[in-house]
Amino acid sequence: MALDSEDFTIDLRRLRLLREVERRGTVSATAAALHLTPSAVSQQLAGLARELDVPLLERQGRGVRLTGQARVLLAHADAVAAQLEKARADLARFEDGLVGEVRVGSLASAIAALVGPALRSLRRQRPGLRLLVREREPLQAVAGLDTGQLDVVVTVEHRGGPAHEDARYDRVDLLRDVLDVLLPADHPLAGEGEVPLAALAREEWVAASADDACAQITTAACAAAGFSPDVRHHCTEFDAVAALVAAGAGVALVPRLAHPLRPAGLAVVPLAGQAPARSIYVATRAGRTAGAPTAAVVQELRRVAAERPDAVLALAGGA
Repeated sequence: MALDSEDFTIDLRRLRLLREVERRGTVSATAAALHLTPSAVSQQLAGLARELDVPLLERQGRGVRLTGQARVLLAHADAVAAQLEKARADLARFEDGLVGEVRVGSLASAIAALVGPALRSLRRQRPGLRLLVREREPLQAVAGLDTGQLDVVVTVEHRGGPAHEDARYDRVDLLRDVLDVLLPADHPLAGEGEVPLAALAREEWVAASADDACAQITTAACAAAGFSPDVRHHCTEFDAVAALVAAGAGVALVPRLAHPLRPAGLAVVPLAGQAPARSIYVATRAGRTAGAPTAAVVQELRRVAAERPDAVLALAGGA
């Protein structure tokens, strides 16, 4: 095999034999130390010399000595051995969830409330564990999980998303994210302690597009209150929704994870009765949490969520 060949490889076991010959001075002593026959040692070293097309040993009295090429080779062998030991150690640390790379997809509000705090904690506790965070809408997040582009997703219950019994995913519910009504500060109901949703039946509304999870919750909640919302404005980003509400363009339902909202001139009022809420959960491909790095990320997300007042009560159980 030519040294400039793309298939250039070296058998590490033969390098170890060469190192032993250097230490012990003879093929016989090397064979005895490694519980091999002298013939086997000679054949292995001759094979290595043929592969590299360079001489490795030369006679010196009754023993042998390494050629200059052999010493160059062993200098690199030491570096290779050291790197292999690092690889061995990193593999052990991977099994403990201390190193690795985990790609996390999340909706923006959950990045702020859950992923960011979890990442900060993991960077301190497991500095060798690397998280790559991607903002993804629910449908994008699950698609990324399916294609292997993402390892963990933090998303919201949505039409077409994985159900609890879907065997393709491991899923843990994290938060019940309650929706409040967002009103202009000068709205007649802005000073109320709570607002019945039916009282907003004649209002103009600001909401996301019909396929958005929050828009679906808003439509369903309004339907349960006996009306269909008159949505005049469509936008997804919650500060944009708030800006339109503050301008008097309509009212909206906004989840609490989206707070605080930047625009001034707003009133955030709880809804009377059983308020609608979106379910925030973490999901991986089935079996993925058996890998320690992914399991460490999921566990930290659960811990961060559990410290919030809106945590799912059954969080301590489950997978």
